[in-house]
Amino acid sequence: MEQRVAPSQASEPAIKRKNGNRPVKGLWKKVRKPLADSRFVKGAIVHLFVQAMRFIRMTNRVVPGSIRFEGSSYQDLEPGIVALWHGQHLLMPAVYPSKRDLVAMVSRSADAELNAQVIEKFGIEAVRGSGGRDSARHLDKGGAKALIALKKSLVAGKNVCMIADIPHGTPREAGMGIVLLAKLSGRPIFPAALATSRRKVLEKSWDKTTINLPFGRLAIAVGQPVHVASDADDAEMERKRQELTDQLNAATADAYRLVDSPR
Repeated sequence: MEQRVAPSQASEPAIKRKNGNRPVKGLWKKVRKPLADSRFVKGAIVHLFVQAMRFIRMTNRVVPGSIRFEGSSYQDLEPGIVALWHGQHLLMPAVYPSKRDLVAMVSRSADAELNAQVIEKFGIEAVRGSGGRDSARHLDKGGAKALIALKKSLVAGKNVCMIADIPHGTPREAGMGIVLLAKLSGRPIFPAALATSRRKVLEKSWDKTTINLPFGRLAIAVGQPVHVASDADDAEMERKRQELTDQLNAATADAYRLVDSPR
């Protein structure tokens, strides 16, 4: 005959486990916000990231074929819009390939606050906003303000940088925001990519975030500049969006080919 377990007995281990986790969770909830708001903690994290990025840059040999803007056809087209893919851009502040001042769009999310502080340590100005929308007509207020600020930077002779694909959208598919900026400013888009031979790819992340590692080879590749006419209609904007997608994917493939080829 099957022996039944009283409900109070059956649920006892689960209750104990739940209660056992409560002190740790409770403590974390109490300290999480003060840590996030602490200037000291933020400063320490930013310092560690900056030093790590400089170390990785210093210990990676730049391979022949890696792009520098000085003395190239890209220099003649500056100022322009540097386009990167999500997850492939983390080391770029330490290896920015131009001597021209740079302004970068950084998300307005709380998590991106550290990103803004890190790039500012490399002399890059941060503009907070989101410009990757799939429709130029549906930019939110913050995104529109950011695009205006980036346009002003271009007029002032600075390069600007945007992540081309939409956060948590389709990875490596350009959004319309960056194409709109090119239309409004009259400046070209430089589809750029960075790669290192030693790297860790976070396969479970939506954008396959790549952590660059030290003691390897490094390369920057730039595709054909994408120009958008000031009178471009919706069909032409879509064509330019796809052109940018193709050029960014080609630049990414070139960067990995340069660092992964036997030397």
